[in-house]
This record gives sequence, structure tokens and C-alpha cells, in this order.
Amino acid sequence: MFRKRARLDPTHIEDRRGRSLGRGVAVGGGGIGVIVAVLLIILNLSGGGSGSTSVEETLRDLEGVTVGGGSTPPDLSHCRTGADAEKSEDCRIVAFVNSIQSYWQGQIRGYRESPTVFFTGATTTACGRATTEVGPFYCPADASVYIDLGFFQELIDRFGATGGPLAQAYVLAHEYGHHVQDLLGILDRIGNDREGPQSAGVRSELQADCFAGVWTANAVETGYIARITDQDIADALSAAGAVGDDRIQREFQGHVNRETWTHGSSADRQQWFQTGYRSGDPRACDTFRGSI
Repeated sequence: MFRKRARLDPTHIEDRRGRSLGRGVAVGGGGIGVIVAVLLIILNLSGGGSGSTSVEETLRDLEGVTVGGGSTPPDLSHCRTGADAEKSEDCRIVAFVNSIQSYWQGQIRGYRESPTVFFTGATTTACGRATTEVGPFYCPADASVYIDLGFFQELIDRFGATGGPLAQAYVLAHEYGHHVQDLLGILDRIGNDREGPQSAGVRSELQADCFAGVWTANAVETGYIARITDQDIADALSAAGAVGDDRIQREFQGHVNRETWTHGSSADRQQWFQTGYRSGDPRACDTFRGSI
């Protein structure tokens, strides 16, 4: 699914695999695996204050935002082209991250690149200690995405997703959706309103799903992706549905408690991904207005 001659930039990745630091808990800006950690280790996501600017206004003015800059040293120098992405999962993730950041760089003036950190077991972050159990998550304190790549197999084995490359891309694009929210100041408006189907926390997660759909709609135009098929979209929707609060609560608790939701139902997550994909416009992702 990649353009074979596309030039990959591995400086977007920091590879810490093999440097396990024991066990602990990271508290970040939202992550797909965190909803399982909530059930298993009672994890609460961190938050910020509130702002006076509406999300609608922020999305309307998306292209007028200016933020800082930054970079990360390369650790995956063998990932050079789209052809490498076809052969290696590591390089495939590099290509997805390159494409996702390329899209948002074109939407936000002065977009600050966010490194994706590969780790195994556990690693330190500015939000605390990240573990495999927490799953992929975005830490606003260091503006980085953290992921144990074993989570992609967990999506299939533990959550029942169909798998596929775009399921992996959906996970990454969701976390980068939180980075976009961070740059736009949206994460700061969540405060302590983090649980319940209509909470600001759930709305932020659904918006990240929508942003993932928006990237998917524009992925080919970034120059890294050759094509996206109907099966690819089905795989992404399967992943989104697999990590819905209702589905995970039913699996791990045997019952559903809507008042403790932190990410939204399977149907809502799929719906907002599709909203982003069908519109291709981040301004369509105002999950903060009206009822979900």
C-alpha cells in the first residue's frame, strides 16, 4: 500500500525497545489501551484547565495556528523507502508516522513534529512510566506518542480486531490526533470532566478518532501511501470498534457501566472515524458540540 520510491524519515521515531525499566503507570493525554488499564489498574488520565475559545472556533481557525518546532535523532536508519515499508513492520510504522505528520504539517503552520517512541515492557515518560498494559498513548508533557508494537497483535488476539496495516495506522493516527489537540489547546479544556458518555474526556477521544479518519481520507495525497482499499477501511473500523468502552467493559467486567466511560462506545468510535474519513476535513470533527 506504499509508494515504493517514497523517502522515509526515521527521525520521527525513537527506538527504546530492549530497554525495559520495570513496571509502573503513565498518565497521559489519552490512549487506546488506557481504557483497558482503567479496568485493570484503575488508571485516570491527566488533564488541564479550561479555555474561553470554543472548539468550533478553534477548528474553524485551524490553518491559522502557529506552534514551535523540534526533531528526534534517527534509530531506524535502514527504513529508507516505501519499498522498505512493504517488507518490515518497523518501516511500515515509520511510513505511517511520516504520512500522518506530513498531513498535519500541511494543516497547521509551524506544526511541531511529535516523536513516536517504541518500547517494550516499560519506559519513562514526562507523564510517568509507560507500560505495555497502558497501551499506546500520547503524553502532552513531552509531546510524544508511546507504543509497544506488541499492542497491534493484542488488538487481534485480545480485542478481536481483524488486524491489517490500516488498523495499525488508525491507532497511530488516533494518538497523533491527541497531539493536534494539544497544539490547538483542546486538551487543556478537558479539566476533570473525564468520565461518562457525554464527558469532555470522551469527546476528546472521539475527536481523535475523527482526526484519524481525516488523515485516512488524505493519506494518499501525502505521497507515502499508494492506495487505501475498502478492506483497509474495514480493518480500521474493526480496530475502532474493538476498543470501545462498552465492548471492553463487557469483556472484562461482564457488564457495561456508561458512567465510567472514558473513550466512547464502539459505535461512536466507528461513527466519528467515518465522519472524518467521509469529510476529509478536520473542521467536521467538532465532537464538543451537541449530544454524542
